[in-house]
Amino acid sequence: MPLTHNGRTADHDIDPAFLTRWSPRAFTGEAMPPELLMSLFEAARWAPSAFNGQPWRFVYAHRGTPEWEPLFDALMDYNQAWVGVGVSVLGYVISDRFRRKPGGEPSENRSHSFDAGAAWAYLALQAHHLGWAAHGMGGFHVAKAHAATGAPEADYRIEAAFAVGRPTDANVLPESFRAREVPSGREPVAGFVFEGRMKP
Repeated sequence: MPLTHNGRTADHDIDPAFLTRWSPRAFTGEAMPPELLMSLFEAARWAPSAFNGQPWRFVYAHRGTPEWEPLFDALMDYNQAWVGVGVSVLGYVISDRFRRKPGGEPSENRSHSFDAGAAWAYLALQAHHLGWAAHGMGGFHVAKAHAATGAPEADYRIEAAFAVGRPTDANVLPESFRAREVPSGREPVAGFVFEGRMKP
């Protein structure tokens, strides 16, 4: 029997967490206890990476702290409109473009973005497990984000911004966002999985 949660239905047997986790924009604005936030990064720590290189970096700020404003200012206006309402923690996922060995020259790490994405996924799942939520964003000004996070552009790629908070009713959001405050669907597995050779 198909597994259904949040208006989503899995075609194949999976853990319900993959259906119940989603990326809301409506949050309570309450402070996130530091130990809970650190558990998200602890989950990210255990993500797989090529040669166990762990190229991910995270820069974050709690709402109401001096560190918040530069990170917030780097977001595009669209994301500022909802992040400013009730997000508890704002951050950026960053990847190291190079593999670095003590005493050796840095070498290109072709999978740095892929590996950082795995760490982000672990973080998002841990947030969901705790009853909180993490929402990733591609809408930010790259140069501003590098300046705000202190990540040198020559060495690091800023992969995404992310917001963390405790979900609440969509009515806290500006009206233009409310209709979209539902879990989104996905393409079926048959559309992106191929045995032997990809079919364009």
